[in-house]
Amino acid sequence: MHVRGCLRSYATYLGVPADRVLEVYGQHAAEPVSPTAPPKVPVDPDLSLPRRRDNARLVVMVAAAVIVLAAAFGILSARDPAPEPADLSSAAPLEQAALPPGIEVTVLARESVVVTVTIDGGEPQPYELETGEGRSFEADTSLGIRLSSGSTAQVTVAGRDLGFPGKEGKPWHETFTYETNPTPAG
Repeated sequence: MHVRGCLRSYATYLGVPADRVLEVYGQHAAEPVSPTAPPKVPVDPDLSLPRRRDNARLVVMVAAAVIVLAAAFGILSARDPAPEPADLSSAAPLEQAALPPGIEVTVLARESVVVTVTIDGGEPQPYELETGEGRSFEADTSLGIRLSSGSTAQVTVAGRDLGFPGKEGKPWHETFTYETNPTPAG
C-alpha cells in the first residue's frame, strides 16, 4: 500500500495520470501478502532478575540517605565550631619529657679479662670475656665497671671511645653517671 501511495504522489507531481501508473504497476508487481504475526507464546517472568524500578528505588534511597547525613553533619558542625588556633608565638618553650637518662658502656676484650658491672647501684655482676669478645651494658642513672687487669679491653661510653684504660696488671674501676654526657664519676 505504501508503494501505491508513493506512485500516486509522483504521478500527480509529474502531471501523469495516476490511475494509469497504478494499473501498469499492478500488472508487473504482485501485491505482497501481509505477513502473519507469529503466535504469542506465554512467557513466565524470570524472578531471579532484578526489576529495573527496584534498582531505581535503591539509587534514590541511597542518594536521599547521603543528603540527610550531609545535612546532619553540616548542622552539627555549625553548632560547635572548631576552637580558635593557639597563639604559639608567646608560649613558653616545651620542656622535654622527663625520661630516665641512659648510659651505655661497651667493652671489647683485647686479652682475657673479668669485667664486673654494677648497674644503678645494684649487685655487682662478673662477666668473663675472652680475647676478641665484646659485651654492652645499659643503665638508667649509674654504671660502675671494673676490669680485672687494666689496658686489656677497649671501653666505649655513650659512643665516646676511652681506648684501653688503666695500667697493665692492675685492676681498673670507674663509675659513669648521666649528666650532660655520661662521664666518669668524681
